[in-house]
Amino acid sequence: MAVLLSGAGLVPIVLVALPSGGRAQPLSAEVVSIGDGDTLRVRQEGQLLTVRLACVDAPETAQSPWGLQARRSLQRHLPLGQSVTLEVKARDRYGRTVAEVIGDSNIGLAMVEAGAVFVYRQYLAGCDAMAYQEAEQRARRHRLGVWQQPGGLQRPWDFRRSRRASQAPG
Repeated sequence: MAVLLSGAGLVPIVLVALPSGGRAQPLSAEVVSIGDGDTLRVRQEGQLLTVRLACVDAPETAQSPWGLQARRSLQRHLPLGQSVTLEVKARDRYGRTVAEVIGDSNIGLAMVEAGAVFVYRQYLAGCDAMAYQEAEQRARRHRLGVWQQPGGLQRPWDFRRSRRASQAPG
């Protein structure tokens, strides 16, 4: 296992051991619930897993109305009971499985394309970075979702950092 540190708040990501081919085997799962715009729960082989969408970062719920809109977008893409494939990338410090979630399509990529979430550039390893960045450019160009505001709204990682700084003592 390895630990990656992000400059945005030093968030450790514990990598999952991969088979010798360098890629984890895709897992089949069923959607049980949606937490927020980038987190869901699935049932995989009888076990409940919390899954964080890889490669994207959704506006926080407190970033009204964008956080709620991201959650609704994820609910539309992943109705309860839907079968999905998880392409596991890592396990984060909260014990969540970080994965690209594939339903009818790559859900994270579709949400970027719709302007519901941002590309999480700090954590693009293992994803098709060009596809994500091009999807974000298209959403920005068409002023979709978070891009309705010039320049988009405050990025979720900056929002979290500013909230932590404002809550820090002294």
